Order: sequence, then C-alpha cells, then structure tokens
Amino acid sequence: MASFKPTKIQVYPKLGEKVTQDTLYWKNYKPAIQIKEFGAVSSIDFSPVAPHNFAVTAFTRIHIYGPYSLEPVKSLTGFKNTAYCARFRSDGQLLVAGCEDSVVRLFDVSGRVALRVFKGHTKAVQVTDFTSDQYQIFTGSDDYTCRLWDLPNATELNRYREHTDYIRCGVTSKLNRNLFITGSYDHTLKVFDARADKSVMTMDHGQPVESLLLYPSEGLLVSAGGRHVKVWDLLKGGQPLVSLKNHHKTVTSLCLSSNGQRLLSASLDRHVKVYNTTNFKVVHNLDYAASILSLALAPNDESIVVGMTNNILSIKHRKSPDESKGGPGQQKRRPSYRVSVKGKTYAPKQEDYLVTKPVKEYLAKYDKQLKKFNVSKALDAAMEIWKRQRNPDVMVAVMKELDRRGTLKNALAGRDEQGLCSLLHFLLGNVVDPRFTPVLVPVAEMILDVYSQVIGQSPLVDRQLLRLQDMLEKEIGYQQELMEVLGMLDTLFASNLPKMEVPCPDTSRANGLSPGEVGTSRPPLHAT
Repeated sequence: MASFKPTKIQVYPKLGEKVTQDTLYWKNYKPAIQIKEFGAVSSIDFSPVAPHNFAVTAFTRIHIYGPYSLEPVKSLTGFKNTAYCARFRSDGQLLVAGCEDSVVRLFDVSGRVALRVFKGHTKAVQVTDFTSDQYQIFTGSDDYTCRLWDLPNATELNRYREHTDYIRCGVTSKLNRNLFITGSYDHTLKVFDARADKSVMTMDHGQPVESLLLYPSEGLLVSAGGRHVKVWDLLKGGQPLVSLKNHHKTVTSLCLSSNGQRLLSASLDRHVKVYNTTNFKVVHNLDYAASILSLALAPNDESIVVGMTNNILSIKHRKSPDESKGGPGQQKRRPSYRVSVKGKTYAPKQEDYLVTKPVKEYLAKYDKQLKKFNVSKALDAAMEIWKRQRNPDVMVAVMKELDRRGTLKNALAGRDEQGLCSLLHFLLGNVVDPRFTPVLVPVAEMILDVYSQVIGQSPLVDRQLLRLQDMLEKEIGYQQELMEVLGMLDTLFASNLPKMEVPCPDTSRANGLSPGEVGTSRPPLHAT
C-alpha cells in the first residue's frame, strides 16, 4: 500500500514587494531586543559622545543604557512623580529632565543625586533641553510658559507666555545659542530669540503639536501633530513646504538619519515611516507590536530604539558586515551538535548490517482529515489556518488537492449559514488576486451551483453574493480597460518602429526594371 503524501503548499510570490536600497538598508538589523520598563517610555535620547549611551525616560525613572547592554548602566530615581524628556548636554556629562511636580532637575551622568534644581513652573514640565553654549537650559511647561535658565546660578533668565495651551515639544538651535522653538497644543509653533521680548515667528500646524525636529542646517523645521507631518522653511519666514499624511493615528515622534537624507516618524498606529528628504516619499515602513511614544536613532544608524505604550523598550542593532554578507540567497549556518549527530556521516562497510529506524511522519490537521477521506473537515481545518494567519496559500492548496481528487464539490456542500459565509468571505478577499484566480473562480461557480436553491433565504449570504457580483463586474471592467490600453500601446509601438526596406538585387530602385531593360524601354509619348 502506498504511503500518504502530504499536501504540497505552493509558495506564491508576494504582490507589490519591491526590493530597493532603502529596503536592504532598513532591514539590515538584528531581531529586536525587548526590555520591560516600569511605565510607558515617553522619551529616548542618545549621548552625542562615544560610546553613545542613551537615556530612557519611563514613569518615575531615567535609565541610561549602554550601546549593547541589556541592563541599565545608571539609574536616576530622584523623582516622586512622572519624569519627562531627559536630554544630554553636547559633552555628554550632564543630563536635564522635567517632572510632573513642575521641578526641573540637572544630573551628573556619573552621579545619582541632582546637581541643580530649577523651580518656577507651576505645572508639569514636559520639555527640556540645553542651549548650544552649554550654560543655559530651555524648558516648556503645561503652565503655557517657556523659560530660559542660567545653569551655574540656577536662576531664571527669560520667561515667555504666548501659548494658550500646553507646551509639549521644543528644540534649541545648535548654531545660535539665543534661538529656540516651541510646539503647543494650541496648534502653533513659535520661534523665540532670547534677545527679544516676544516670539519672532509663528506658524500654524493645524493640530496639537507633539514633536519638533530641526534640520542640521537649521533652514528647515519639521513638526508632527495629529496625523500630519509638516515641513517649514524658516529662511522664508516659516513658509510651509510640504504636508505629509501617511499615518492613521497621531504622530508622536520624529528623528533624522545620520546622513540627513532620511526622515523617520513614529505614530500611535504602531508604524515607523521612513521618508526620502528629497521628495518626501515613503521609502520604507517598520511595524511594531504596540503604539509608539518615542523614537531615536543612534549615531551612524547603528541602533533603532523605540518606546511603546505597553512599557516595552525595543532595541534593534545593525548587523555586522559578516552577518549581512551574502544577501538573501545565502543559507544560514546550522549549529553543530557534537553529541547528537556523532557518527551521522559514518559510511557502513560491506559486511555491516544496517538497521534503519522508521521516521515518524507528522501531518498537518488538514492532511490527517484528508488521509481519513473527511474532505469537509479538511477544508474546515484549512479555513481555521486562514482565519488565524490570514495566509490563503494553505486554503488554496487544499482546494487544489480536493479538486484533483474530484471531491471539491462534496467538501463545499452541506454547510450551514456560518460555514457558507466563511467561504464567501474567503472568496471576496482573494478571488481577484491573479495568483489564486485560476483556482477560486471554479470554486465560486461550484458554490453557486450547490447553493442556488437557497439563495434568498439568508440576508447575510445574499449580501455577500451581491458583493461578490459587484467585485467581479468591476474586475471585468478593469480587465477590459487594460486590454484597450494594451491595444493602444501596441499601436504606438508599431508606428514608432523604423521602416526597413527590403533590397532586391536584380531590380532597379527607380522603375523595377533590370539594368539591361532600361535602355530598350519604350520612349515616352509626347502630345502632338
């Protein structure tokens, strides 16, 4: 008796999958390392000096991680309420952070206790940063004010109250110590000069502003709020350049790649979009398990660090040249188990008696049912896999196998309203896919033949059949339009081809006569 052969699952090419240089670059990272924090990760900041440690702000703690450490190398826990926006100074020696209790604290990275405490705000301080001269601190608060502080004396230098709602983001100029920019929930961006008594430029984002990013040249400003990411030209008085709307939920964080040619935006929709800064088109997309609150890139893009609402810190490190060498066609090196495979390559001698051990066959659930000739249950098992994984390959392979056996109609028959709706739902999602159309169109015809007598008895089934009819009519219309376009293109190509002359060696080009007949030809007639 022949042994049962499992169903062969054909691997179909993915539609729309385009491999570009950006795809290769942003996929060249190791699997993510996930670290559980004490609260939602609201801020991530890399130190500008080697070894480029990064500070993670989560709940009442600030953890400083090394570039490849899974445990914090330093913990700053001097907060009684939620901490916000830990930022390194340009020399990497000091760190400033705000807090829910309205107090701003300055830390030495090598110590644990706050060196300075700045009091003056009346509500939570969610924006902090150092100015470029390293001797002043910029803060923004929920009390609608932004302030400049003197670092050595811990005194307030300037106070501005122009926003009418919470200030939740801000950035300082790295080229001019007097300039800083704030973003507020009143939908506005304001550029301040410490030498002036009020803001020098105002821009309207149109949504509560969540994040700001200043280009290294400081000619362009990027703002994120709502679902929009907007780019402003500061050299032209804050003129809007482009508005991007590629996320489905609020954009929470922005960052720039090390070479300044790629802009990254993170959102509550669990995606990180990578834009080309030349044309601002999306060139890559990164998916995560939960809504993203914070995003940071290490210098030279060596690491991508993401903080999420489920208290998880995700860290991806770039692969080394040896690990990424060879591309997708290279086979992974298998681990060698010295004990378990000992003697596996031993070749038996002629006088040896070889004892073979039968290999246990593991069958999938649908193959077990096919082996028992339970065709309906086999189709149900394949349907369960499709519902869990949303991968139609298994379902289509089982249908092909049932059709080969001639039992596909029996497997489709005898179903209740729920089972029939599941089949129609599968057809609606995949029948117009060119990879599966040759298999699913006969399946749809069989379903109509089997259940033609019960049409009109279930509103749910009737609704899905009408959707299937509309979908097929639209697809037929698309195909007809494509054939017309193809005919037009064929005509254009044919008319643009160069006309080739066929040479005739024994024929004159002038009148088709041979050279000997030209002289003896009849003279032309003249009118008398």
